[in-house]
Amino acid sequence: MRPLYAAGFTTAFGAHGIAANLGGHTQDAVTSLLVLGGLLALYDGAEVLLKPLFGTLADRIGARPVLLGGLVAFAAASALYVAADSPGWLWAARLGQGAAASAFSPSASSLVARLNPAAKHGRAFGSYGFYKSIGYTLGPLLGGVLVWAGGLRLLFTVLAVLGAAVAVWAGLAVPAVPALPKARQTILDLARRLADSVFLAPTAALATATAALSVGVGFLPVSGRAAGLGTVATGATVSVLAGCAALVQPQAGRALDDGRLTTRSGLAAGLSLTAAGLACAMLPGLTGILLAAALIGAGTGLITPLGFVALASSTPAERLGQTMGAAELGRELGDAGGPLLVAAVASLATLTYGFGALAALTGILAVAAFACRRSVSSVPQPETEG
Repeated sequence: MRPLYAAGFTTAFGAHGIAANLGGHTQDAVTSLLVLGGLLALYDGAEVLLKPLFGTLADRIGARPVLLGGLVAFAAASALYVAADSPGWLWAARLGQGAAASAFSPSASSLVARLNPAAKHGRAFGSYGFYKSIGYTLGPLLGGVLVWAGGLRLLFTVLAVLGAAVAVWAGLAVPAVPALPKARQTILDLARRLADSVFLAPTAALATATAALSVGVGFLPVSGRAAGLGTVATGATVSVLAGCAALVQPQAGRALDDGRLTTRSGLAAGLSLTAAGLACAMLPGLTGILLAAALIGAGTGLITPLGFVALASSTPAERLGQTMGAAELGRELGDAGGPLLVAAVASLATLTYGFGALAALTGILAVAAFACRRSVSSVPQPETEG
């Protein structure tokens, strides 16, 4: 399992290590909030288009080769900017990294489900989310140090080495999981399955969580600069967000496996905490940034493992890659749409109103989650061990 956790760490560290430090380095062609929003959305936009395709491919040929190919491609895309070292190639490298992550991210989550019994899915996805959150935590902080020491080129060098190392480790340690035979599925069958509430409810929650996470990592540093904080300080402040998520996810997974938490109550509580965090981001100064980071982190920490367990529990094993890829599509729509929404509102008014717009949308979903009678709580829960 550890190479899979390392793959999760790689995509999180790469995505947010760069994203959290773009806003503080205008010399790298990040000259406005709209340009920053575009660069943040580019990585996720590639994932939106390709994750469902790679998820289906993982079901067809096995998740392991798709995982390995994605990791190798991620290392190559990172090396591209190291070699070119120009603002124009920054866009190409981010696009390549996003395309590569769209291959190994759903493959890793599919393997987490396949290699663990249903009774331990909460713990497994909680641990997987924990290591991704460690990547989110170290990304802004260590990324800030690397950019301060050697610019974005040094950060991309580290990512190229990391991607290659994890690819070698996964190639040696991850067992081959053969593709399972499956009945023929029509487009109508797929549409019905993806339109069911057991898929839509957790996917909507996951999409909202990633939107808030991306906005927090990308735009809280902008608020930090306005409050007079330096690069390393803003990176450390934003790392509070991912640190809280890292602490909450394993606990949420264990609570779900032990029957102390349901997916409905956990997802509703997570959305509420996330909305409160976005509202706190509207407050001026360091206090608002810290509160926002802590609450968004705790909210996304609740949502992420519970959402993935709900999806895995309601999906036949032979369709896991397709389901995870489709769910990741929803997440990346949120991950790309969140920064674009905040940037668009901020360009018309101020960044404070951008945070407020996303907080309002998240709060509406939280109310709907509490009020909905037919919810993801109808998903069969993993049996607890006696």
